[in-house]
Amino acid sequence: MLTSYREEKIIVNRVLREDPSKSSMHNREPVTPKLLWQSLKDFDLWPLYILGLIFQIPMTPQSQYLSLTLKGLGFDTFQTNLLAIPNTVLHIITMVGLTYLSEMMGQLTLVALLGQIWAFPFLIYMNVVNTATNNKWVMWTVITLLLGYPNAHPIQVAWNSRNSNAVRSRTVSAACYNMFVQAGGIIASNIYRTDDAPRYVRGNQQLLAILCMNFAVYGLVKVYYVQRNKYRDRKWTEMTEEQRLEYLSTTTDQGNKRLDFRFDH
Repeated sequence: MLTSYREEKIIVNRVLREDPSKSSMHNREPVTPKLLWQSLKDFDLWPLYILGLIFQIPMTPQSQYLSLTLKGLGFDTFQTNLLAIPNTVLHIITMVGLTYLSEMMGQLTLVALLGQIWAFPFLIYMNVVNTATNNKWVMWTVITLLLGYPNAHPIQVAWNSRNSNAVRSRTVSAACYNMFVQAGGIIASNIYRTDDAPRYVRGNQQLLAILCMNFAVYGLVKVYYVQRNKYRDRKWTEMTEEQRLEYLSTTTDQGNKRLDFRFDH
């Protein structure tokens, strides 16, 4: 059914009332160096960039070395290909479930942290047993469960978009976040070294240390956004009704810099 001009205006007005920043940039407008710099210097998004850099590191080396690990445990090529499937299926299921849980609970930081909690016991196990001589089916089970962790990437991509609160900064911040995620993959690729094979004792210790650091970083991100919201609540409540109306009608603050904007966490 074709939409009438009047209905189109109503839809556009509703969208702009919900998010006025969507009127500040159209889809054919280029991102100039000035606009890029404005988005990059937004320090309120850097906690999410840091999470993007580190949150997958503890689980990435096992994924990259999965085929070599399974062959090293004594599985042939055909078995290795088959045994690489279950962790992928489990990973999809847990990732979708985690994303749904975050929307149901309205909690981003705490739900995203569940992926790190999931991986914790398996990394401890890999640090305390001899992975080179342990039963191959036990090791396959441990690795499969580790790689089936609930990935918080979809949550954090949406989280980044919500806390941008402007079309321009959403566009650039999404690219920045993904660059940090890719950089995290580069870091993870250099943790397992040839001189540490086949047990990768040093590498597994480093992964466990990074995982413990991630617990602290998620906690700090939560505290940061809570405190930023409290600061804005305090500034907002100190203003009279007239001052608030004047601010809303005259402010040059944009996106997440507006006093009436609150960060999701």
